[in-house]
Amino acid sequence: MTRIYADNAATTKLSKTALDAMMPFLTDRFGNPSSAHADGAQASEALLSAREAMARLLNCRARDLYFTSGGSEADNQALLSAAVWGAAHGRRHLVSSAFEHPAVLRTLAFLQKNGFEVTLLAPSSDGMIQAEQVESAIRTETCLVSLMIANNEVGTIQPITEVGKLCRRRGVFFHTDAVQAAGHIPIDTAAMNIDLLSLSAHKFHGPKGVGALYLCRDLPPVSLIRGGGQERGARAGTENVPGIVGMAAALSESCGRLAENAAYVSRLREQLLSGLERIDGAHPVGNRTHRLPGIVNCCFERVESEALLFLLDSAGISASAGSACSAGALEPSHVLRSMGVPDRLARGSLRLSLSETNTPEEIERILSAVSSAVSRLRKEENP
Repeated sequence: MTRIYADNAATTKLSKTALDAMMPFLTDRFGNPSSAHADGAQASEALLSAREAMARLLNCRARDLYFTSGGSEADNQALLSAAVWGAAHGRRHLVSSAFEHPAVLRTLAFLQKNGFEVTLLAPSSDGMIQAEQVESAIRTETCLVSLMIANNEVGTIQPITEVGKLCRRRGVFFHTDAVQAAGHIPIDTAAMNIDLLSLSAHKFHGPKGVGALYLCRDLPPVSLIRGGGQERGARAGTENVPGIVGMAAALSESCGRLAENAAYVSRLREQLLSGLERIDGAHPVGNRTHRLPGIVNCCFERVESEALLFLLDSAGISASAGSACSAGALEPSHVLRSMGVPDRLARGSLRLSLSETNTPEEIERILSAVSSAVSRLRKEENP
């Protein structure tokens, strides 16, 4: 039986385009981009080409794009850079939401312990933050607003352009975690008034272990890794040339097929949602309109996520209960709790995340397996 992969929000399959772009730099073109010889120059030129390609796709200056090890590092560097600027200007207040990724929330908690104030906005029951909430939270001492473009567990898309516009008007830096959004929905840093943006290659069919941070020219980057002068002094350490080249190729490919893929995956998502809604005691979570094409979250009454995932895995289906970064946690998802989902339902959460590699036939297999597993677990609970 062929396995079905429905955990694309955790990671995606490396595309052949990305792999082909990487291979020369994993074999013959192995030079260090900081070396002052022809092999080094070849690697340095590859970095420049990748930076320029990604900058065009994000509509930002290439020199404002820094390569990182992934989304978590980019989030950390974004928040800490804004905080250091804020402290120097007497602005030690940050605004974010209660359902951000742990890379943001734990960095905010660290800043709180070091003298900063943090306001976390509560999302609505359908997983949305309104621009009015952000505006009400901004104070004269606010240095940064950080709001993800799309939530990694329920897939809801936030009003980023509107929030960016009000931040620009109020003179506050605006950061967005675009890890789940990049390569799946259009992103324009200029049109959306984004000052800082984080992304990760392995969420759009690029390699793991590489990401990027866009940092506007008005905000000096704070280096998390000290050493050499790589990335114009913003991040020490020899750049991951194959990974960076693969990331740029994957983002170019994903953005080139964005409309086509989004339309196809959205149809699969609606097929899946419609089927899940027919299961007794199923509660789909998240706004039905403002959402990513591929993420579906559904909570089941009288079912435990761990047991459900085990049965689905046994049936050849890879899924999750939520963020892969929180896998193994005994507590219900902080995302679902922040949306007001009762713990009794949140403990039965299932996240299915699709890509253009999935098929309608696979969706029917998933629906059959979920229905069977839910029924079996309830019978075992009440024999």
